[in-house]
Amino acid sequence: MYQNFVPSQYVKDVFDIKPETLIGKNIKGIITDLDNTLVEWDRPDATPKLIEWLKSMKDAGIQVVIVSNNKELRVKAFADPLGIPFIHQARKPMGRAFRKALRIMEAKRDQVVVIGDQMLTDIFGGNLNKMHTILVLPVAQSDGFFTRFNRRVERRIMKRLKDKGQLMWEEEN
Repeated sequence: MYQNFVPSQYVKDVFDIKPETLIGKNIKGIITDLDNTLVEWDRPDATPKLIEWLKSMKDAGIQVVIVSNNKELRVKAFADPLGIPFIHQARKPMGRAFRKALRIMEAKRDQVVVIGDQMLTDIFGGNLNKMHTILVLPVAQSDGFFTRFNRRVERRIMKRLKDKGQLMWEEEN
């Protein structure tokens, strides 16, 4: 049961994910969470550094789709100026939004990575859909109401996995 919450890979932030590395693994697409993965949950726009990262992926031929549980207004306001397709109110970890993102990219599961900051939504959903999952540290130390609840549950899961020797990652910034 707990194995479904273990990511395939851990990195500090999205900037540690390089297009060359993804291309070397035959990755053609990224499904990414928005809030506290790409930017702080309360930041309306992409940072210049994030814009450059997204451009590097596009230049390498790697498609990006934002899959967020947030409302359309939030996700659209962020994604549209960047020209990035998105799925709002995704109901992660349920699989429908992940499958829709694959169709948008016209990619297979083994050609896509899922990036997110939450084990209960992003990693669990990606793993259930048999995709390579990458857990990042949350960009901000604060969270919205539902995410605060998820973080409490995640801390318990992480402790259990660490105690069993199945988790080799420290949540530090």
